[in-house]
Amino acid sequence: MRNLILLHGALGHSDLFNPYLNALSESFNVYTPLFSGHGNTELPTNGITIEKYIQELSEFIEKKNLEDVCIFGHSMGGYVALCYTLENPEKVNSVMTLGTKFDWTEEQALKESKMLNPDIIIEKIPKYAELLESQHGSKWKKLLPEIAEMMISLGKNPPLHDEVLKNIEIPVQIMVGDQDNMVTIEESTAVCRKLTKGKLAVLPNTKHPLEKVRADLLLNLMQDLWSLP
Repeated sequence: MRNLILLHGALGHSDLFNPYLNALSESFNVYTPLFSGHGNTELPTNGITIEKYIQELSEFIEKKNLEDVCIFGHSMGGYVALCYTLENPEKVNSVMTLGTKFDWTEEQALKESKMLNPDIIIEKIPKYAELLESQHGSKWKKLLPEIAEMMISLGKNPPLHDEVLKNIEIPVQIMVGDQDNMVTIEESTAVCRKLTKGKLAVLPNTKHPLEKVRADLLLNLMQDLWSLP
């Protein structure tokens, strides 16, 4: 069977893929790694960067000895997947991203990072604070500023820029929800047009969080891209 890696987003968790595992396991060997600092994994000692997570994906694929890999990445997971593909085109069959932000600028990154203040989240969005604690334990308060720093670093020097996107020659499906308040349809369309084999899907009535996505809708899109039975 083919190999499929499902990559969660920043502050996400591999458990969010549980509703998809039974259906996907009929056609794939499915892998759901956790990025460091998430779930029960330790925070990296040298801080979180997109390069660190690309390296973690590379090490995971090497350790499992995977070839011809299909990758689905939500949000940051999609960004990591495409960066890895740029460096290792021979390893990847195709990539599907959902809710991945590509339009990183310093101004945008600072704006996003300011929303990752643990004290403000506890005060303003207590249910989200509870979710983060349940997914990542007490270290969630340390994880947030690390992710904020990664965003600021991305804003200063985004590795996925126009000049390199055209070098990705495998099939890539870029997807975005029509109610995503972090990622625009315009930036998703622009990236899709830069790709050699890019396809675009806009998911109706869909917000950014993976748990808000209709599983049947996403599975149908996966079925279409990967010719699943």
